[in-house]
Amino acid sequence: MTTQTKRKYEAMLAETVRFVSQAPTGRLDIVDGYLARPLGPGPYPGVIVIHEAFGLLDHTKSLARRFAARGYVTIAPDLFSRGAAPDPSRLPDVMDKMRGLLDAQAVADLEGAVVALRAVANCSGKIGCIGHCSGGRHTLLFACNTQNLSAAVDCYGGRVVTDELTRAQPKAVVDMVANLGCPLLGLFGASDTNPSPEHVAQLERELRKHNKTYEFKTYPADTGHGFFAEYRPSYRQESAVDAWQRIFDFFGKHLS
Repeated sequence: MTTQTKRKYEAMLAETVRFVSQAPTGRLDIVDGYLARPLGPGPYPGVIVIHEAFGLLDHTKSLARRFAARGYVTIAPDLFSRGAAPDPSRLPDVMDKMRGLLDAQAVADLEGAVVALRAVANCSGKIGCIGHCSGGRHTLLFACNTQNLSAAVDCYGGRVVTDELTRAQPKAVVDMVANLGCPLLGLFGASDTNPSPEHVAQLERELRKHNKTYEFKTYPADTGHGFFAEYRPSYRQESAVDAWQRIFDFFGKHLS
């Protein structure tokens, strides 16, 4: 007699969505995004995936689906929703768009992403956030300006430590660490220049100074900026595989 084992049901839905930014003016401001979620009853924690400086490309959408496959209701907001996305092939255009994005606007849009996640029926309401490159900076920025996150992951966020303040970015994120409202995981490459190892050390000193809960991992000298991006020459498989395990362990600990 053969006994069949009942398999767990696995499926997901991924789709483009629109949600309302939580701008303090109360203005109805619509943000585009990409939502990926498990179709089981849940409840599942939520994760916000913030794109790199290049915008909401297929790479970021694939990250959202990867989290959904692991049991997270995931949204990737398009922080460039209000205008044309940067041309990834033109670095000056990418840098102009990234540096022109207002920090206050990004925080309002990310608060809107929290509201959108919590409106999903099978979301538990516990929310984590992760970003790479400029998205790492936006993750830490948001974590220092909200009480709605339970965990944050900064993957080599650049310009966290900087003296180049602008109207769009009027305060260095490192100077906001006193207000960090959740545990932080930081993942960095030893050969990165933005953030450099010195920048990472300065950020760590601030976290210690303010008694924040954090975990940092810096990968070896062959690992630099963009080591998660398998579609670019910067990809480093060994570092990325280890980092993914740390991310899932971290979210599993703080979002369950």
